[in-house]
Amino acid sequence: MKVLNRNINNLFFIFALSHLIIWTVVPSLTNNNLPLDTIEALAWGSNLDWGFNKHPPMSAFFLEVFYQIFGSQDWAYYLLSQIFVLISFFVVFKFAEELFKNMTLSLISVLLLESIYFYNFTTPEFNVNVCQLPFWALCVYFSWKLFDKQQIAFKDCFWLGIFAAIGFLSKYLFIYLLIAIDLLFFYTIFIKKYKKFDFKYLISLEIFIALIIPHLIWLTNNDYITITYGIVRAGLENSSFLDHAVYPLIFLGKQIGILIPFFIMSFFLVKRFKFKVSFKDKKLLFLVFINLVPIVLMFLTSMITGSKIRTMWMTPFYLFFGVLFVYLLKSQINLKKINSFIYGFLFFFFLSPVLYSYVSFSQTDKRTDYPGKEIATKVQIIWDQDFDEEIQFLTGDEWKAGNLSYHLKSRPKWEGFINNETLNDSSQFICVDDVCLGRY
Repeated sequence: MKVLNRNINNLFFIFALSHLIIWTVVPSLTNNNLPLDTIEALAWGSNLDWGFNKHPPMSAFFLEVFYQIFGSQDWAYYLLSQIFVLISFFVVFKFAEELFKNMTLSLISVLLLESIYFYNFTTPEFNVNVCQLPFWALCVYFSWKLFDKQQIAFKDCFWLGIFAAIGFLSKYLFIYLLIAIDLLFFYTIFIKKYKKFDFKYLISLEIFIALIIPHLIWLTNNDYITITYGIVRAGLENSSFLDHAVYPLIFLGKQIGILIPFFIMSFFLVKRFKFKVSFKDKKLLFLVFINLVPIVLMFLTSMITGSKIRTMWMTPFYLFFGVLFVYLLKSQINLKKINSFIYGFLFFFFLSPVLYSYVSFSQTDKRTDYPGKEIATKVQIIWDQDFDEEIQFLTGDEWKAGNLSYHLKSRPKWEGFINNETLNDSSQFICVDDVCLGRY
């Protein structure tokens, strides 16, 4: 058994390393410029604050840490994305190992995720969705520890509060997972009375609130700008009566489409989907709450508010779908067909980078084709003709100004959109293509 477990661990390591190398190298070779969301967050990171006009601060923070280490090396930010993805995979693997006590099933639970394009094709763009992934997985893992044990450990509550706060400060939609976890504990403590209430549970809440308070203060001082942005992105400003029916149906259709490759890959292990559901099964109860309840809450949000749920918002929601599937059908999984499953896995594993490369080479008008480095070189020449000192700040939209901030050697701070007050206070500045650069 120890030899088998060691082999499974080795297989997981080979899979993880292969995923990291492929999804770091492929975009590094096929893209001329970093994607939009990555450049935007790098712009924010040049002038870190407790929030920005579109999102909370954590995605910008992690990118800025990497910028301080690697500078303007594009491959480093593709690597950062894959580190976040692989941490998530590792946590899912360890969670499944505790749940199944079977490392083969645990590995299958992770390999199934390669059929969901959120965890391969879209991962080169480090953004708020990718930023949530490890903290979503860690919140589930430590919630399971609290749910599974009779004795509540302080350290589990502590880490749950930490990771919940970081996840929320990555993107507000993280709250859907936290609500699902709260509903799970409310159901098991106060309705079914499977567990007793322990005041240690409040440790997580206290830590969570303490860590997000600075952002809440920033949010209040900035007229709730990120919430306003979210409302606009969801189309709530112009919502009509029909939207309450149309958008939820579109949302469901997209989720089914996303999962089609997942079910195709599953057929290599299971001939037919036949299972019994019993909510007396505490493991199944936990998996249903952390997998399905957040999706149901998103659906209800769309139905009640008439909001348009964008596909990429669902990125972290399917991290534990492989575990749920394997748990429901574990008695029907035929490990004699594991070779067929591996072939199916390898097909999807290599299909995604091939498709990514094809799209990258065949389409030449994408954001990743933007000549950011060349434009920065020209702007630097224009600046040097008039000034001897280096550029200290710039203003303009996050894309154009963000590219300049990223590519210019002086790493000027992004000060937001054109700010007359900043420019008037500056003794030296120039404006090029809607972006203004200057010294304080």
